[in-house]
Amino acid sequence: MWRKFGIVGLVFLLLGGVLQAKVTLLYMTAGDINMLALAQNVLGPMFSERYPEVDLRTIHTGPGDAGSRLIFEKLRAEKLAGKETWDVDVAMVHQIFLTWAMEEGDLLLKYAQDLETWKYVTSPHAKYALGVPVEGYVMPMFHSQTAIAYNPKYVPEPPRSFDELVEWVKAHPDKFGYNGIKGGMSGVSFVNAWVYWKTGKYEKYAITGPFEEEEVANWEPVFKELKEFNKYVTITAGNVGTLDALNRGEIWMGPVWVDMFYTFMLTGKMDPNMRLVLPEPGMPGQPMYFVIPAKARNVEWAEKFVEFVTSPEIQGKVIVEMYNWYPGIDGTYVKDYVSPEAYERLYRDITPEELQVKGLAFPLSPYFKAVLESYEKWVIGG
Repeated sequence: MWRKFGIVGLVFLLLGGVLQAKVTLLYMTAGDINMLALAQNVLGPMFSERYPEVDLRTIHTGPGDAGSRLIFEKLRAEKLAGKETWDVDVAMVHQIFLTWAMEEGDLLLKYAQDLETWKYVTSPHAKYALGVPVEGYVMPMFHSQTAIAYNPKYVPEPPRSFDELVEWVKAHPDKFGYNGIKGGMSGVSFVNAWVYWKTGKYEKYAITGPFEEEEVANWEPVFKELKEFNKYVTITAGNVGTLDALNRGEIWMGPVWVDMFYTFMLTGKMDPNMRLVLPEPGMPGQPMYFVIPAKARNVEWAEKFVEFVTSPEIQGKVIVEMYNWYPGIDGTYVKDYVSPEAYERLYRDITPEELQVKGLAFPLSPYFKAVLESYEKWVIGG
């Protein structure tokens, strides 16, 4: 009798465990350590509060191209192994990942246009990543943008174009600073913007291609002019070095990452009176993308997670308010979900409309490599 009740009790206990079992959604993210903290401390708990039956488990692969490469190798290995379902449900990757994934083929699900939040996406980065067509395969989570920071105490009327910037720098030697191509991507962004400005070939170099060696051979005058420009500037130690030099008043103007600029400001490391300008024809920035593997185990929940993070509410409250990034969706949709102070701060100097026009992409991979090599050859080696 007691044995019978014991068996029945065990059945109910096991059944209850099954009924209460959570879905484990495996999220793999590249990027700096803040991307891990964002998932574990913010997005994961918020998503589980909305959907208690789901547990977001995060794996961090590390910063830069190497972090995205590990995700690519993981998906490729599962494809080559012929597995019916793959371990990773959703991933966060850099643009370079898409060049590898689309060339490999059969790694990603085309899902984005089915999302409720797709209607909020207007960025050209959702269509092309380093010249590779990606529409439908990616959903931008945020956009990191570079711009020129300046001190209005010394620069009441900042240059609005690269032509004006060159004239300003010559009239104010050593008061413009950037890190060249060493120590951070803010300087690399400036160098690529210089090439776009001087050649007028942004579309070819960043969007359509093709890569042609003769184009690179014609860059010598472009970089010789940059070498001359550098005679009037201060070369800083990196992304942080430029921000520190601005704050100390050693330089009055320089290229920065917008999110780092505002984070420094909010943590007391930057004079709150500093401002930003995005000079014509623009400067590069880069998104990070959600992708869903072709044979993800939990596709429906992966899509719900991406929809959740790219909703106007989360984009406003987390991406803009907490992290000072530009949203992955059009900025006009987040205004009702972010404090007036945060919205005004982020869009005070660079409007959503201006960002859409002058927020450029980095070049296609072969042109990007050629820009760095040309700088080494004609500016540093000269």
